[in-house]
Amino acid sequence: MKPIEITDSNFDKEVLESEKPVLVDFWAIWCGPCKMVAPIVEEIAREYDGKLKVGKLDVDSNPEVSLKFGVRSIPTLMVFKGGKVVEQIIGAVPKRNLVDKVIPHISVN
Repeated sequence: MKPIEITDSNFDKEVLESEKPVLVDFWAIWCGPCKMVAPIVEEIAREYDGKLKVGKLDVDSNPEVSLKFGVRSIPTLMVFKGGKVVEQIIGAVPKRNLVDKVIPHISVN
C-alpha cells in the first residue's frame, strides 16, 4: 500500500474523520530531507497496511492545512488519531524513531 495524497480539500475526510490513526508526511518537492524520509514513510505504509493510514501532503500545493497545524519546517510528520494530533516529528529521523512514535497509537491485534 502506497501513501495516499492528502490535500486541503480531502484532509478532513481522509485524516480527521478516519477510523484508523493517520500518519501525515508534510513535504515539498524541493526539500532534501523530505526525500530522505520518503522511502521510510512508504515502508511504514506497507508494513502497517490495514492498521494505519499513511498520507503525504505537499505544503506548497496545500497551504491551508499546513498553516492550520503550524507546519513551519519540513519534513514534519504528524500522527492523527480521533481527529487530533497525537504525535509530531520534525526533521529527517531514522525509521526506528518514527515507528516508535507511531506504534503506541495503532492497535496491534
